[in-house]
Amino acid sequence: MGYGFPAAIGAKIAMPEKTVIDIAGDASIQMNIQELSTCTQYNVPVKIINMNNGYLGMVKQWQDMQYEGRYSHSTYEDSLPDFVKLAEAFGAKGIKVSDPALLDDAIAEMIAYDGPVVLDCMVEKHENCLPMIPSGNAHNEMLLPTDEVRAITGAGANLV
Repeated sequence: MGYGFPAAIGAKIAMPEKTVIDIAGDASIQMNIQELSTCTQYNVPVKIINMNNGYLGMVKQWQDMQYEGRYSHSTYEDSLPDFVKLAEAFGAKGIKVSDPALLDDAIAEMIAYDGPVVLDCMVEKHENCLPMIPSGNAHNEMLLPTDEVRAITGAGANLV
C-alpha cells in the first residue's frame, strides 16, 4: 500500500515518452501524496486515478470476509481531504468525478493535461476489490470477480 505512486514516478522518469498512470486507493495515495511536489518540481507528469471509497479498502474487505462486516478503524470517509484541492495545493491538476457517465471525459482530460493529475473517482463504498488471494490460499485459489466473496475459514483464518 502506497508503493504505486513512487513507482509511477520512477517509471515516468525512466520512460518519459510513455503515459504512466497510478491506480490507487484513497488510503494508499495518502501515504505519499506529498510526492506531488516532486512531480511539480521536476515536471514529471504522472497521472493518478484515486479510487475513493472512504475506507481503508483492503482492511475493510478483510473485515467483510472474516468479521461479518464489523468494521474497526477502517473507515474515514468523514475525515478525507478534498483530493482536488490537495492536488492543486501541490501545483498539480485535480479532477473529481462521481458520475460513471462522465468518467471517459475525465480520463481524456487527465491524459491530455501536460502535468501531474489526480483524478478523484468516487466509487461505491461497499464494493470489494477482486482478484484477491485469501490468507492461507495459493495463487490458483484466487478469488476472481465472478466468485462470490466468501468468509475465510480454516488455516487461512489464523493468518488474519
